[in-house]
Amino acid sequence: MPLVDRTLLGPGPSNPYPEATAALAAPLLGHLDPEFLRILDETCARLRAVWRTGNARTLPLSGTGSIGMEAAFANFVHPGDTVVVAVNGLFGERMTDVAARYGADVVRVDHEWGQPVDVQRVVEAHPSPAIIAAVHAETSTGVRSDIAALAAAAPDSALVLADCVTSLAGIPVDIDGWGVDIAYAGTQKCLGVSPGLAPFTVSERAWERRAQRPPTWYLDLNLIGAYVDGSQGGRTYHHTAPVALIASLHAALGRILDEGLEAVYERHRAAGEHLQRGLQDLGLTLFAEEGHRLPELTTVTVPDGVDSAKIRQILLTEHNIEIGAGAGRYAASVWRIGLMGHNARVERADLVLATLGRLLRS
Repeated sequence: MPLVDRTLLGPGPSNPYPEATAALAAPLLGHLDPEFLRILDETCARLRAVWRTGNARTLPLSGTGSIGMEAAFANFVHPGDTVVVAVNGLFGERMTDVAARYGADVVRVDHEWGQPVDVQRVVEAHPSPAIIAAVHAETSTGVRSDIAALAAAAPDSALVLADCVTSLAGIPVDIDGWGVDIAYAGTQKCLGVSPGLAPFTVSERAWERRAQRPPTWYLDLNLIGAYVDGSQGGRTYHHTAPVALIASLHAALGRILDEGLEAVYERHRAAGEHLQRGLQDLGLTLFAEEGHRLPELTTVTVPDGVDSAKIRQILLTEHNIEIGAGAGRYAASVWRIGLMGHNARVERADLVLATLGRLLRS
């Protein structure tokens, strides 16, 4: 069967950086091979640079971005803790579910989908929560929320937890500058790597308040850290690390840092704004609140009388272009178009604009 080469312009995964793909084809190393451990250590250092943090506990977890969410609540929620969650889309919704499964008393602060998080309402939802959690770049709606303002306004009692799955390496993220305590991402979006890893970072303040024996063995950061951190002269085996994926992440991070974070952000901004202008020129209406739209993930309202699923099917089967449906109750009324990582280029925006425009006119 011939290989199908898609242009992945949905909400993720995106087409990887070529350097990331090449690294997947390199000879496989063992998970305790000194050469692999060197790559792992360098990957963690590169993640610190991209997260803009000095956090010692910055590492790639084995699993997709959702593993990062799970690890965050599993390791830092104590039964009965009050956890305030800003809900302005699908992944805020998911946070409430995961936090509750680990024994949290969840206080949810609901917003209209397509709107950014209202910082004041979130911080006033409870006087002394253990954790305040929010999504920086809501993948379901294409909206950016102000995590810096949320962290600045949060009470001292609260650890600030940020979902950065669709923001890391696409728009500015500054963990130390913002005062975020716990954050996670995924490799398949702006980092330009295949799905399968969740970059994770934890502040010292949060680490002191971790669960000593989390209710999950696989995601116990105490145990994982003993393997990833070789600073004490040894590494304790926990699970077999996905060595090829980590090598691929290492290569992609090198590519990003060689280009320069500011240049990478600018590339995403230029491509996203070009796409959004072009969609409006086609007479389409953007879904996310103006002023809070993500350049890397654009949401657009499907025109009346247009079969959303049929257009996406034609794009995929006849043009090898993938775009995403909306999420939740917007599944049939919104398209999600991603320009992430290697795809954050004006020519990718022009490709989807030209093809979608022809389909809509016909």
